[in-house]
Amino acid sequence: MAESASDRIQKTIDDNRIVIYMKGTPTFPMCGFSAATIEVFNEIGVPYETVDVLTDPEVRDGIKRFSEWPTIPQVYVKGEFLGGCDIIREMHASGELAPLVQQALQ
Repeated sequence: MAESASDRIQKTIDDNRIVIYMKGTPTFPMCGFSAATIEVFNEIGVPYETVDVLTDPEVRDGIKRFSEWPTIPQVYVKGEFLGGCDIIREMHASGELAPLVQQALQ
């Protein structure tokens, strides 16, 4: 039996300390919000996993239901949903994001 989109999403979040659901890839983001989010994590200099929602319509729709958040990108750190691009940029600007992600990697 095939895994549901929700099961695949949960497994990816469980298996990775930092996961970014985005449009495109880190080297070729397909929207400005995804690009801005990747830029923040690259600036912090931490490893992260990404999921290109454009390659899987079930995950693209499923992640919105999973998080109850209507937009992409979506960032998960240590299993916790942090938010989308605006929240990530605000957390980064306030200095709150870097220590949080560094701690998640320990």
